[in-house]
Amino acid sequence: MRRPDRIIADASKQNWVDLYAPEGVQPYMKLSRLDRPIGTWLLLLPCLWSIALAAPARELPDLWLFILFAIGALVMRGAGCTLNDIADRNFDGKVERTRKRPIPSGQVTLLQAFIWLIIQCLIGLLVLLQFNFFAIALGAASLILVAIYPFAKRFTYWPQFFLGLAFNYGALLGWAAVTGELSLAPVVMYLGGIAWTLGYDTIYAHQDKEDDILIGVKSTALKFGAKTRPWLAGFYVVIFACLLVSGSLAGLTLPFYIVMAGAGAHLLWQIKTLDIDDPDLCLLLFKSNKVFGLIVLVAIMAGKFPVPSL
Repeated sequence: MRRPDRIIADASKQNWVDLYAPEGVQPYMKLSRLDRPIGTWLLLLPCLWSIALAAPARELPDLWLFILFAIGALVMRGAGCTLNDIADRNFDGKVERTRKRPIPSGQVTLLQAFIWLIIQCLIGLLVLLQFNFFAIALGAASLILVAIYPFAKRFTYWPQFFLGLAFNYGALLGWAAVTGELSLAPVVMYLGGIAWTLGYDTIYAHQDKEDDILIGVKSTALKFGAKTRPWLAGFYVVIFACLLVSGSLAGLTLPFYIVMAGAGAHLLWQIKTLDIDDPDLCLLLFKSNKVFGLIVLVAIMAGKFPVPSL
């Protein structure tokens, strides 16, 4: 049964969890943010970029790896969000946007949240074990970054940097899963992805800045304030440049650069449209980064093929 009073503020009023999921499992799905899938996309897209970048010339990326990474992104994003809600359980009830989350609203206990966290991590481990040894070791190392992020906003105005370290790790892992090693191309992509996250999550954080001040947590939105637009432009220049360099290092062809013009136009639209005092617009721009990521994925796949001769 649908419970409008339990719909979390930044979830769509028509999200599938509140509309269709059995009421008993809804709190666990919300701990994993299944009612707000944009985060899964933002975690998954750097993985897909890297898998596509590592594919042999004139070949599409490995569909089975796409599927495995999609499952992994879903459960590990869920695990990270569950850990975040456990860590923030004493803050979330004081913030309008988060007070309906399962733990502060009493829909799940702390013990139940920990059990759910363990289940998701075990599924993620099963996915990781499908890869080569180098990728497994690399993936295991990412857990350190996942564990740090939920606590970063307590000691730094740059928690988005730590989120970027964790959320773009797939740029390294995807390449490793295909090739069994790392090279400069995925490393440059990873660095660019960190800048991308600094940009889009600063936009997201502007929704909470008043509440963050009241409860004493930090963010780049508070750090940059009215100067957010030039900072955002800088971050987006870095991600765009890093993607171009990464594509060049991987030997991508002209179609990559042609399609990337569309990705650049999308970033420019975000910068020009931003109004840090309009929470609804901030959420819209944040979610639009899924479109940017998909354009980049198409560009990389297109760049694996030569320009058709006339």
